Amino acid sequence: MTDAFSIKIETYLDGELNAEEMRAMDVHLRQCSTCSADVLAQLQMKRANKMAGLRYSPSPALRSKIQHKILRNTSPSWQRWLVIPVLAVLLIGCGLYALQIHRSSNQLYSELIDLHVATLASANPVDVVSTDRHTVKPWFQGKIPFTFSLPELTNSDFTLIGGRVAYLRQAPGAQLIYQIRKHQISVFIFQDKALSNAAAMTGKKFSFSTDGWSSNGLRYFVIGDASADDIQRLAQLLKSAQS
Repeated sequence: MTDAFSIKIETYLDGELNAEEMRAMDVHLRQCSTCSADVLAQLQMKRANKMAGLRYSPSPALRSKIQHKILRNTSPSWQRWLVIPVLAVLLIGCGLYALQIHRSSNQLYSELIDLHVATLASANPVDVVSTDRHTVKPWFQGKIPFTFSLPELTNSDFTLIGGRVAYLRQAPGAQLIYQIRKHQISVFIFQDKALSNAAAMTGKKFSFSTDGWSSNGLRYFVIGDASADDIQRLAQLLKSAQS
């Protein structure tokens, strides 16, 4: 039985399984330590490859320095002939900077999805197990350098499962697990200043529905295989709790 699931791990991580196969795989990973370990190893390899691919991208500061050096070393008689090329370089530089931000955001969401999948594959997905927000929220005090508010779920379809401390780009944050029907959703909360040059996105990322926003110096991410409507409803509950 394990072999039948192990051959699907790569397509599972790539988000190429259908919804029924994804649910079956989620259930299996919570019960099979061998496949869970394989998933974690492949996630680490994917993350290392992504980091290596971006390691040597030129920074906007380097491009700006080169542009200024070209202009400084050019005589006044030739500068007028360089107006169009320089403008072109600046436009290209702006485009590359926007592309870098997009890549940074994609990488960030990829890392968050890795954390989400790894958490669900773990034998102990949360460190504080409780459906009571008044138990979960105080647990984080002293473990992360900020506080946050959690919504009241009495009249909603969502259930709070618990939470754990998560790390993204070496910054500590909160990961909360919610459940709606048979779907589990991760809510990540980090300090905004720890995630510079990464825009929050709403939509579909790597077969997961996502939502993200900033509020009061904190960055929120909601990720799961639930429907986009469910993700947005939970996001709205969280936003209401902050206000």
